[in-house]
Amino acid sequence: MIASETLIQVMLDNRELVASKKVFPRETAVGAFPRSVLVGVRRSGKSYLLYQKMQSLLAHGKTWDDMLYLNFEDERLLGFDVADFNSILLCHAQITGKRDHPILFLDEMQIIDGWERFARRMADTGLEIHIAGSNAKMLSTDVAAVLGGRFMSINVLPLSFREYLGFKDIPSDRAARLSTTGSALIRKSFTQYLRFGGFPECTDLPDKRESLNSILRKVYIGDIAVRNKVENLYALRVLLKKIAESVGEPVSYSRLTRIITAAGASLAKNSCINYVEYARQACLILRLENIVGKLSDRESHPKFYFVDTGIFELLKQDNLSDQLENLVAIELLRRYGCGEVVFFSKRDIEVDFYIPEKKTGIQVCVRLGTDPDTIAREIGAFDKMEKEVELERRIIITSDEEKTLRCDGGEIAVVPAWKWLLDFERKA
Repeated sequence: MIASETLIQVMLDNRELVASKKVFPRETAVGAFPRSVLVGVRRSGKSYLLYQKMQSLLAHGKTWDDMLYLNFEDERLLGFDVADFNSILLCHAQITGKRDHPILFLDEMQIIDGWERFARRMADTGLEIHIAGSNAKMLSTDVAAVLGGRFMSINVLPLSFREYLGFKDIPSDRAARLSTTGSALIRKSFTQYLRFGGFPECTDLPDKRESLNSILRKVYIGDIAVRNKVENLYALRVLLKKIAESVGEPVSYSRLTRIITAAGASLAKNSCINYVEYARQACLILRLENIVGKLSDRESHPKFYFVDTGIFELLKQDNLSDQLENLVAIELLRRYGCGEVVFFSKRDIEVDFYIPEKKTGIQVCVRLGTDPDTIAREIGAFDKMEKEVELERRIIITSDEEKTLRCDGGEIAVVPAWKWLLDFERKA
């Protein structure tokens, strides 16, 4: 049990912390729904979304008598368990002199085993509660079954390109995109964004790589190794490296196991599958399935991408093609959510991404150029794909090329990545 004096001290300190934070408004936000679960990789900005919500409530008439914020990564809360949840409500009443339940803001909640039972009980009482965590298991079907649809799930990713520009006070409206000076600044910023990613704390730091290394270490050690009691740390490091080297390719767990073993790390296939799942649970990697594969192939031959291109660049440097494809994968998952984006691979046909809801196929090609073979290959992939699935839109995302091509099924839009990322219509 945590002493009441400690809980009260932490609560009061957290009030000052929230008030001191300068919050940058995100496109993702804790909306009007009274209960939400925010999940995303460490340092992606989940806490700031909670700060944003609390500051908004304070600005609109609420006081700290009406709210309670705790971050369970505070070392003073070490040893906190599910039985202590009642204590925080009692301590808040002791501070305020009120018996009314406050609006709860609970950060890094995944640390507390059994948190979902408390969350459900609070929801059943009609209490407003917002929870943030760094483990995708918080959105698992098992947890969802316990919560019973009482909470809105919010997937929090690092900054989008539009958010990144806003963070750096760089205009990205249509006028800026059309002007010579504005578009040049946007393109220059895109190069930095592609290389170093969108973690908010890294955007203005001179040594971005060191900051990214720090984030990766915290995820790798804390959220994967320690939480899951991984003993073979060398195999885990090699696994992450090999996944980075396989970005954009369907890869089987058997192949991953063989590659890791060849690198001198002893790892059984079942352990390999578990390690990959741990990395997914830590929101470090994203998984896409093949829409035309057999069920067994979809499960055993997925594609993997990293949640941020800065993290990816640490593991596989100087590969513009894979980095660009990884960036597109992140943005598609941001727009459509997990499970709504797949890839297409069958015999000699491969299209990088497919959005079934939009009937849209997307290829990523750094430089299309004028080479007839390259153009024919990209066009041919769409033509062959259309024989297997419905296809209404075809897009080729490039580093900096823009034009329109024709294929048997219609037009193909060739779009620079920076412009596609800023697409206001969010069509695809």
